[in-house]
Amino acid sequence: MQPSHRYTRLTALALGIAGVITFGSAGATGFQIRENSVKNQGRAFAGSAVSENDASVVSNNPAAMVNLDTVTIRGDVTAIDLTAKFTGGGSAAAGTPLARSLTGGNGGDPGDVTAVPAMSIVVPLHGAFEKLTLGAQLSAPFGLKTEYDSDWVGRYNAIESEVKTIDLTLSAAIKLTDRFSIGAGFIYERAEATLTNAVDFGSAICRVSAAACITPNPVAAPFGPQKNDGLAKVKGDDNGIGWILGFQWKPTDALAIGYSHRSEIDHDLEGNITFTKPGSVAALLAARGINTYNSGPGGAALTTPSTDTLSVSYKFTDQFRMMFDAQKTDWHSLQSVDIKRADGTLITSEQFQWEDTMMYALGAEYDFNDAFTLRGGVAKDESPTNDTHRTPRLPDNDRTLYSLGLTWNANEHLSVDAAYTRIQIDSPDVNVVSSSGSTLVGKFKGHADLFGISAQYKF
Repeated sequence: MQPSHRYTRLTALALGIAGVITFGSAGATGFQIRENSVKNQGRAFAGSAVSENDASVVSNNPAAMVNLDTVTIRGDVTAIDLTAKFTGGGSAAAGTPLARSLTGGNGGDPGDVTAVPAMSIVVPLHGAFEKLTLGAQLSAPFGLKTEYDSDWVGRYNAIESEVKTIDLTLSAAIKLTDRFSIGAGFIYERAEATLTNAVDFGSAICRVSAAACITPNPVAAPFGPQKNDGLAKVKGDDNGIGWILGFQWKPTDALAIGYSHRSEIDHDLEGNITFTKPGSVAALLAARGINTYNSGPGGAALTTPSTDTLSVSYKFTDQFRMMFDAQKTDWHSLQSVDIKRADGTLITSEQFQWEDTMMYALGAEYDFNDAFTLRGGVAKDESPTNDTHRTPRLPDNDRTLYSLGLTWNANEHLSVDAAYTRIQIDSPDVNVVSSSGSTLVGKFKGHADLFGISAQYKF
């Protein structure tokens, strides 16, 4: 018998690679992470493109690097703790219920405490190049990690999802006048993904060999729904290149306006899929010449979205100022993903139909004295997902952020920032078919807590 993808709606390779882009972060909607500055986090990310004393502007808006007048280095780390709970159930490919007695519980808490680091340096030049400022940053703008119990009711959709992106951004800014500057940067991005999910090989065998699932006593049949589970593991990686442009304008001493555009970055994820099959399943598939579930190389194209950020800051007094951000993320680049084997054979075209989103943030800062600054903010962040295509790898929805932060200026050179953010996520519904043909229907309820700390040193 010739191999054919008709034996399964979506192979585990398709689900796994698709999971690279359907894996959500707790820090922002979609799989975006904005936590490259604890100082920005304390304002719910308001004012990110006009920050006055923050080296993270290297990748938020390089034009704002001119706000720093001496060599400045900065290190940030944010611990993201996602808490989520699933309620629901579903049915196997044959229509039998995914009963908890057979398939485990609700998966437990899929979130784990994950550290998101960032390191920045800004170097203003002098002499003939005194209007030029250079900068570099290492950051992780996309990805996170979730892991469900291996026997949970939705194990055919997702068990482990780990996605990492690491960016090296090299930027330069030119101060054209005392009130106007422009900046640009080059981005080198590394993307890696590891994903697993269970495969209901019992249901797959029934589709290709009904006789193997039918006996006078079906319960005693050697194959059947949820009887012959295996595991699919996908690993892939790639490198991509992008860019960022921005400007900063200060029409008055009190008002600052900044804008930046970060480009899309294209990736061709390449890696391997490994199927772990029960011995009886492997023998039957081999006897029939079916290689749909053979291990081997495969991949898919992935495009991380572009973002446009507009920031405004206004100083009401020498001690008090407020900031506003409006950020658009162009998730429309994720309409579908074509999953292919290494020989170019199309396995499936997975539909996402994501929409562009907006994030609005309002923040404020107050200087108690030269040593301490208190800040806070609130933000609304839209989700690109929808009820039709949402999966357990991204149980995402619109969210509201509440942040508090504090800066301690230990001396004229060293400052330390701390921040806490609570993220309330609107409860998302899930109604999805897995690679094994099972259906999962239910609702997620969750929130996230972000704890950040950073240090900055000005030479």
